Amino acid sequence: MSNPLLQLLVLAGIAIFLILRLRNVLGTRDGFEPPKVETPSSAPARFEVIEGSADQVDHDIQDHAEDGTPAAAALAAMKQVEPSFGVRDFLSGSRQAYEMILMAFERGDLSDVRAFLSEPVAQAFQSVIDQRTAQGQTVQAQYLGTRDTALAAAEFDHATGIAEISVRFVGELIAATMDADGNVVEGDPKVARKQKDVWTFARHMGEDDPNWQLVATG
Repeated sequence: MSNPLLQLLVLAGIAIFLILRLRNVLGTRDGFEPPKVETPSSAPARFEVIEGSADQVDHDIQDHAEDGTPAAAALAAMKQVEPSFGVRDFLSGSRQAYEMILMAFERGDLSDVRAFLSEPVAQAFQSVIDQRTAQGQTVQAQYLGTRDTALAAAEFDHATGIAEISVRFVGELIAATMDADGNVVEGDPKVARKQKDVWTFARHMGEDDPNWQLVATG
């Protein structure tokens, strides 16, 4: 066999070998490929709600009343009757009412806050105002702010639907009572003092009127 023919056969064999090798490589997957993971049909959903989970805890109540106390139970009952009721919102409103009513009393004019006072409280406040007026006394007052507002107690009467919430306030103000000659008979017009009160507000839950009334002070 001549050399040219021998070389041709060798080259043909090499070419056939390379073609078969290349086909084998292209027909396989090489390198890293993530494995397929089948999701079992019994696997729980990602957002499965578990009974008794923290999502069912009413933090609006627990932030202000210890769980299991009569106050917490009363607040929960109020929400059942009136779902829109919020403890946090109530305390915020009572804080504003405290400042308005307190300053109206100090200045001797209840007309702007009369709707927020029960009849007995309004009469008691007005009696003090009338007494000061009869004695020629006036009050100089400046409110500096409410330093603390906290739930003190809560009650709910299922029979009548009446809710009562007591709130503890710590306010700071400057107040002085002056006689007809301008002499200070009580307080100090230059010194701030803390005012600590526990006020009780009441309302018939479920009614259209959203206003609470001050029914007791202490």
